Amino acid sequence: MDISIIIGFIAAFLTTFSFLPQAIKTISTKNTDGISLSMYILFVMGVSFWILYGIFISDLAILSANIVTLLLSSPILYLKIRSVSKRA
Repeated sequence: MDISIIIGFIAAFLTTFSFLPQAIKTISTKNTDGISLSMYILFVMGVSFWILYGIFISDLAILSANIVTLLLSSPILYLKIRSVSKRA
């Protein structure tokens, strides 16, 4: 296996799973007070475009890392939108 592929998978693993503790905490407490709605909208959109990019260039590291990140970040965005709409 090429070293660049190994580095890509290590980077994908570390950046994706560094997000996991925050996702678990936010989803379990349902507290999104410290989260910016606009930042999370942009983040989820960015991750979605990384998925498309991974599809176009057939890069499994980019694709898999961003799919997992999207699965973790989407519920948080949902909770944040729900929290903001309850205050309105």
